Amino acid sequence: MSSQNQIVLSLGSNVGNRLEAIKSCIGIIHYEIATVVKVSSVYETPAWGFESEPFYNCAVLIHTSKSAQKILSQILKVEKQLGRTRSSEKGYQARIIDIDIISCNEDVVDSENLEIPHQQMHNRKFVLLPMHDLGMNWMHPKFKKSIPELLQICEDESDCKVVEKLVSPIEKLNLQNFNYIAIEGNIGAGKTTLATKISEDCNAKLVLERFADNPFLPKFYKDQNRYAFPLEMSFLADRYQQLTDDLAQFDLFKDFIVADYHIFKSLIFAKVTLHEDEFRLYKTMFDIIRKEMPKPDLYVYLYQNTERLLANIKKRGRSYEQEIPADYLEKINRGYLDYIKTQTDLNVLVIDISDLDFIKKQSDYVYLLNEINAKIK
Repeated sequence: MSSQNQIVLSLGSNVGNRLEAIKSCIGIIHYEIATVVKVSSVYETPAWGFESEPFYNCAVLIHTSKSAQKILSQILKVEKQLGRTRSSEKGYQARIIDIDIISCNEDVVDSENLEIPHQQMHNRKFVLLPMHDLGMNWMHPKFKKSIPELLQICEDESDCKVVEKLVSPIEKLNLQNFNYIAIEGNIGAGKTTLATKISEDCNAKLVLERFADNPFLPKFYKDQNRYAFPLEMSFLADRYQQLTDDLAQFDLFKDFIVADYHIFKSLIFAKVTLHEDEFRLYKTMFDIIRKEMPKPDLYVYLYQNTERLLANIKKRGRSYEQEIPADYLEKINRGYLDYIKTQTDLNVLVIDISDLDFIKKQSDYVYLLNEINAKIK
């Protein structure tokens, strides 16, 4: 199940350069508001409910952690940005851009300024046809009917013809050109969040480290000297087992694999936490295991300064992490960077995200996607 809301927007324009207005609208939404995952064809359709020039209409599927109410307030600003001035007069009017929220997951919302699903969607071919293009497995929560079923019973006989095929910003990326992307980072850097979001937005199989199940982890933070070696050995065994299983199991319905760690991190953490004699023994085991592990096609390291890491750790509130000292995080960062310098045969991308917030700022997330995409090219 997606951790993000899946929202369908209907875009329309019948003033000026209609196609350019829709393309500009999609670009603004993707860069400033939410990730535009899919875009329908553009249809030319007659004005509905009033006499005017024909409309160009399309539908877009966005992924976002924001609520539908928040999205509504933001798309109204986009309309204004593109030159639409809403009138207080009753009835429909010609407009350079119109953005409506059609659905949010399969939720029902009935508030003063927002009704979801859109109250007229089932009566409008210019909404149903583009939404059908999105290929969603969506069911109307009130009528209990799919989009194909709604189209079959729709009484709208308007002539809706395709005038342009569009590609979403996500579909323009080349992330699927590689089979396996590993996203790494220090404790609290945001690697799991980024890997999860990329997997949902880009149709990738997600592999997440099972750190929460390790019984030695809380003990290690209380007594590092005593529990460092069993912790690192258990992590190594678990990472090997999980990556071996997950990387071997090909998913026909996913385009590639994205993981929030790789086996290399085991050596980096062990070098920081273990005594010299323990580390020599550990490295012997690691070298044997590493030979059997496939290398990622792209290794992304998210660098964050120690101040930001500590703030992120405090914010997410895991009790056993709250006493992690700053110098430990600094050693881990140095360990990663020193390791990366030695990997001449590994395709590495280091991104400093100390001044970025890809969770709250859509533009920062788009920046990361573009950086990864450029590296793949």
